[in-house]
Amino acid sequence: MLLAGLLLAFSALLGTGLLSLTHGHAAPYIAENERLRLLASLNAVIPPDQYDNDLLTDTLELSDPQLLGMEGPVTIYRARRGGEARAVAFRVRALGGYSGPIELLVGVAVDGRLSGVRVISHKETPGLGDAIEAGRSDWISGFKGRSRTNPQDAGWKVKRDGGVFDQFTGATITPRAVVKGVHRALQFYDLHRDQIFLTTAIAKETAE
Repeated sequence: MLLAGLLLAFSALLGTGLLSLTHGHAAPYIAENERLRLLASLNAVIPPDQYDNDLLTDTLELSDPQLLGMEGPVTIYRARRGGEARAVAFRVRALGGYSGPIELLVGVAVDGRLSGVRVISHKETPGLGDAIEAGRSDWISGFKGRSRTNPQDAGWKVKRDGGVFDQFTGATITPRAVVKGVHRALQFYDLHRDQIFLTTAIAKETAE
C-alpha cells in the first residue's frame, strides 16, 4: 500500500509538472492568438488605413455604468494617424435584449460619426435575433456614418417606435436593444471626448 501511494504521488507530481511545462510553452502562442483576434475585431470597426499607431497599447480605462451598461472600467482603444486623433473603439452592453444583454464593439470617428459597429456576443434566438451579426445580414452595417445628429436623438429608435432604424420581421426586441446601445455609445463619446483625447492635446502643447 505504501508503494502504491508513493507511485500515485509520483504520477500526480509528474502530471502536474508536464501540464505546467506544456502551459508555459503554449502561453505565448495563446496570448498572440488572442491579440490577433482582438486586433481583427478592432479593424472591423476602425479601418486599418485610418491609423498608424498601436491600438492595443494606446488605451485608457473609463467607467460610465449608465451609458456603457457595465459596472467596471471599459478599455478605450484610440486610433491616431501621424499623431492626430482619428477614432476610438470601445465595448458597450446593450440591455433589454430578448435573451439578455448584447455585447457590442463600437467605433467612433473623431468627428462623432460611427465608423463601425459589431456584435461581440449575444444569446438571441437563432434565425431571428441573430440577424444582428455581420455574418448573417448587413443590418449592423447600417450604423456606419450615423451620429448624434444623424438622426437626432428622437430618431434613435426602430421604425415601430417612431425611429429610423429597421427592425426584423418577427423580432423587434433585439434590434431595439442594439439601437439603444449604439445611441448610448455615442452619448458616452460626446460626454468623454475631451478626456479620451487629452493626451493628444498635451502632446501638441508640449511640441509647440
